[in-house]
Amino acid sequence: MHVTHDTPLAPLTTFRLGGPAARLVTATTDAEVVEVVRTADRAGTPLLVIGGGSNLVIGDAGFDGTALRIATTGFTLDGTALELAAGEVWSDAVARTVEAGLAGVECLAGIPGSAGATPIQNVGAYGQDVSATVTEVVAYDRRSGETVTVPAADCGFAYRDSRFKADPGRYVVLRVRFGLEDAGGLSAPVKYAEVARALGVEAGDRVPVATARTTVLALRAGKGMVLDAADHDTWSAGSFFTNPILTEREFAEFVSRVHDRLGADTEPPAYPAGDGLRKTSAAWLIDRAGFAKGYGDGPARISGKHTLALTNRGQAKTEDLLALAREVRDGVRSAFGVTLVNEPVMVGARL
Repeated sequence: MHVTHDTPLAPLTTFRLGGPAARLVTATTDAEVVEVVRTADRAGTPLLVIGGGSNLVIGDAGFDGTALRIATTGFTLDGTALELAAGEVWSDAVARTVEAGLAGVECLAGIPGSAGATPIQNVGAYGQDVSATVTEVVAYDRRSGETVTVPAADCGFAYRDSRFKADPGRYVVLRVRFGLEDAGGLSAPVKYAEVARALGVEAGDRVPVATARTTVLALRAGKGMVLDAADHDTWSAGSFFTNPILTEREFAEFVSRVHDRLGADTEPPAYPAGDGLRKTSAAWLIDRAGFAKGYGDGPARISGKHTLALTNRGQAKTEDLLALAREVRDGVRSAFGVTLVNEPVMVGARL
């Protein structure tokens, strides 16, 4: 493992924001990961686990403890069974499954970050969530001091949520196992309307798995959601806010506010979200509350390609980003009575 001190953390995040860590350890094996975690826990040292840094907002003061960067590698494909080490680059792993002609994660192409983060957030996009293919998660349980294997049924998967996210200080993901599908080189049934339109097919159709991946990458790139160091629209954490899930009563009150503000003919997006729940679009709310693409005149602004992405234009501090996020959150709440919730994890920072 590699150890440095007073090391900037900004280069390890896709926002390129955040102060230094008192101590940064880069671990390249599961055993090293476990050793660092155990040592920190026994000493009572604060611990920050970093994977790809794509869902992380670190405060300007940095982190006064041990930051553990998981840089483990391992891609094992046995038939349709896939095992990834936590440090594997997710987008690269998706590309390799597509090259093997397997379906199940092709619409998750281009998502930045590491494989170990995917079950924590139940990463999803374009009609696919990893919860549909994850079979097991191997993790170090800091409470018991043991490495455990958690079957998918016990992962508590929900919309952008899991037992690992709900209890963030307990588990450190080491490996993730997936069950993919061999559909003769075809994709999983296309679920997302935008993808179906781009492909020229109907929802539920299958297409060559490589074509599905290429189409999704093009859609993501058009929204600044594929990392590009030269494009400040990609200096972000992707979607900064989750799509709100409302009870029927909350949704009715929300629709009433929409009609008052935008007219009786305006109907907001609405999707089923479980018993008595509706999901609406955070991007729609942000835009209709007056925060258009490119909004802002400071070093942190809304992406010029996608209203859900807050971006660092190159000279921002974390506090600049937080000020923009608060402005958007409060503006949406004032306009529609809905409080947006941040998707990235906050470390030494809060809205």
